[in-house]
Amino acid sequence: TVELETLPIELQVDAKGRPILVEVNFGKHPVVIQIWKIKVGRVALYLLDTNLSANQADDREITAQLYGGDTDLRIRQEIVLGIGGYRAIRKLGINPSVCHMNEGHAAFLTLERIREAMHDHRLTFEEAKVATAAGNVFTTHTPVPAGNDRFAPERIEHYLAEEAYKDLGLTAERFLALGRENEQDPAEWFCMTVLALKLSSHSNGVSKLHGDVSRNLWKRIWPETPHSEVPINSITNGIHIRTWLSGDMASLFDRYLGVRWWSNPVDTAVWERVEQIPDAELWRTHQRRTDRLVSFIRKRLKKQLTRRGLPTSEVNLADEVLDPDSLTIGFARRFASYKRGTLLFRNPERLAKILNNPARPVQIVYAGKAHPADNPGKEIIRQLAHFCRQPEFRHNVVFIEDYDMNVARYMLQGVDIWLNTPRRPLEASGTSGMKAAANAVLNLSILDGWWCEAYQGDNGWAIGSGEDYSDPNYQDQIESETLYEMLEKDIVPLFYERGRDDLPRGWIKRMKRCLITICPVFNTNRMLREYSERFYFPAAEHSLRLVADDFAAARQAAQWEARVLAAWKSVEITQVRCDVENQVVRVGQKAPIQIEVSLKDLDPSDIAVEVYYGRLNSDGELVDGRPKRLEFQRKTSKGDAVFGGEIPCHTSGRFGFSARVILAHPDIPAVDRLRSIKWA
Repeated sequence: TVELETLPIELQVDAKGRPILVEVNFGKHPVVIQIWKIKVGRVALYLLDTNLSANQADDREITAQLYGGDTDLRIRQEIVLGIGGYRAIRKLGINPSVCHMNEGHAAFLTLERIREAMHDHRLTFEEAKVATAAGNVFTTHTPVPAGNDRFAPERIEHYLAEEAYKDLGLTAERFLALGRENEQDPAEWFCMTVLALKLSSHSNGVSKLHGDVSRNLWKRIWPETPHSEVPINSITNGIHIRTWLSGDMASLFDRYLGVRWWSNPVDTAVWERVEQIPDAELWRTHQRRTDRLVSFIRKRLKKQLTRRGLPTSEVNLADEVLDPDSLTIGFARRFASYKRGTLLFRNPERLAKILNNPARPVQIVYAGKAHPADNPGKEIIRQLAHFCRQPEFRHNVVFIEDYDMNVARYMLQGVDIWLNTPRRPLEASGTSGMKAAANAVLNLSILDGWWCEAYQGDNGWAIGSGEDYSDPNYQDQIESETLYEMLEKDIVPLFYERGRDDLPRGWIKRMKRCLITICPVFNTNRMLREYSERFYFPAAEHSLRLVADDFAAARQAAQWEARVLAAWKSVEITQVRCDVENQVVRVGQKAPIQIEVSLKDLDPSDIAVEVYYGRLNSDGELVDGRPKRLEFQRKTSKGDAVFGGEIPCHTSGRFGFSARVILAHPDIPAVDRLRSIKWA
């Protein structure tokens, strides 16, 4: 049982001491939610709670646990989170101009913001959509299906017909289209990620590679848009360095870097001072953490063995596992299949030779958990536990159960190598490697997620060169062989290359490069600055402008969009003229171009006419294209609009171009503008 009076948590009550409650509807029956508040430093964290006597028995369990249950429980949780969560903060008197959704699980929030604007300000659905989408930010954190919930249309209708359809004034078909990539497919399930993408003005992945993967994954929403222009950007994750840094390393930084390493961790000049830390001091500091890790693991392992009921003689063998002076590899994370936790054991005989070399021993520490419903993940853990019990591995391979932040800290601060073997490109970002790097632990990783940006050749190691494979078995074979070879020929020899002072100078040099290159970039200060400058501030400014003067700009933009879309079918590019087509243009020259467009009932100011140009590949396809907007020049005698400009020639090679027409209104976000494109 949890004794709430012992926790820093407060039930939110009104002026009369009564619990503040909000309701959501599941079909035709209401669910009541109360609100708890936890102060996390200067941040208020609000928790939703349906465990109230006013609710039905199964509804009281909605907020009992994060994982478990079926898709029916999942949709109820996400209605409580998105709709109930927004109603909760509004009931508490908070009126955000910007809402940031992390994953699609909270995407129903977008609908509640629209409903509130419609109800409070007498707006149409489209007017409220324009007004609220401007202040919505969405981050997708994973390309794997488990993070992108989909629900059958009948489940959506069952739970949301009363709560959303009627309140929003939408038909079932129009509502379901909000969550479909192909709005014309009535069989497609409703996707929460699609809903969030369509109703947000800013969307992003959590690394540069993940942004690219996400653009490819969700491009069907914008079928006429080139891959590079799909409106999903990227902001790479970061860590709060002080949270994950060992006390020993923090003291070392204080002495040689000053306080700015934590007060302004993005200052590269501060981290350059790492070079001033004596090699011996850095190595001794790291060794102390390794000693503590080994001691911690032995105690933890004893408890694990005792819980299993093993005899004392076997329990005491835990005092013999691991050696603080051996090269230690750490692998700790959620055990999903794509993370390939057993890749290192693909050739057990070869691995055993590496680990049991008496002159250069190596040891591995594993820790982690699998999702309760992830049976393949559980099987990976079972296999690792089996390997740990084999005679050739029992002294130098351990698996720590009950993985939590405490275990993570000991490992991140005490191992020598942080191993990461995801199946590229399924690792959206990854942050455990950043935490290890802050403690001068070197990464050995597939070039996926954040490591594609961080790896510089001298600050860790990359497994492979970022290749993509169509055959997973072949990929596992190649990358496991590469991993063994790197350990045998590069990593292990470098660790044991010692001088008379017994210091691994080459290894320490990499440790310093790791700190200098990774810490000033992959931290939460940089991450939050990017979110603020690129998303939050522009979204807030745009949102405030749209709601000013009784939503005048939002009303005008929605009415403009309706008028233009009604006439869009009649828009047609009738002529493209480029005087240098199929001719040689020298670098630095510009090619003049004119495009004529039949607009019928529209005005030239309603559209943007662009030339889309770039290099041609060997198949004659345009790659690395970029748009350039052309200027309206005149109307022809038959009323067509003529737009003109010049195509710049920056580099040599074969180039091509095309022409297109898109919507042009500053208050219509790219997610909507790019869904209506006319190409020549």
